Amino acid sequence: MAGASESKGAPVRVLAVGLALSVAAFAGWVAKEGGGPTAVRADGQVVHQPYIPTKGDVPTIGHGSTRYEDGRPVRLTDAPITRARAAELARNLHGEEEARFKASIPGVSLTQGEYDLYVDFIGQYGIGNWRQSSMRRHLLATVEAHAPAGRQFHYRAACDALLAWKKQSGRDCSLPQNWGPKGCKGVW
Repeated sequence: MAGASESKGAPVRVLAVGLALSVAAFAGWVAKEGGGPTAVRADGQVVHQPYIPTKGDVPTIGHGSTRYEDGRPVRLTDAPITRARAAELARNLHGEEEARFKASIPGVSLTQGEYDLYVDFIGQYGIGNWRQSSMRRHLLATVEAHAPAGRQFHYRAACDALLAWKKQSGRDCSLPQNWGPKGCKGVW
């Protein structure tokens, strides 16, 4: 049965098309990304300003958004946005990325944690990098693997392949000394 556990204690996977980004994963994204520099308008409203979060990155606003829903890239000259708009923009962009992600892995079953992790990857590195990644190739191979051991091999290989993406502008983002505003904010 697709999506059912293959053995006692094995993770429960369901078709990715039936999953959605968990509330915990979205909250984690918001916390990890932060909100960037803020200001207080004359009316007392806190607004997020566009900024470049780390060396080698692109202009960002709110909770890691590098573009708007209409596809326009964020520019440093853009007007600040409210906290509510920052959350709305992040949710909308994640929704778009989720749809692209699901379409890229037809027939693949995932756990909720795997789903959240790969959607986070797409939020950081983009759907183009995802489509070309060995992570995706291994997940697609799980559909063709007939034996549980073969499927498990590809799930593990997909997870391990994530480690190839731990660098940003030559910095190893898994090392604490590279975290923070001048390091790998949001990447690892």
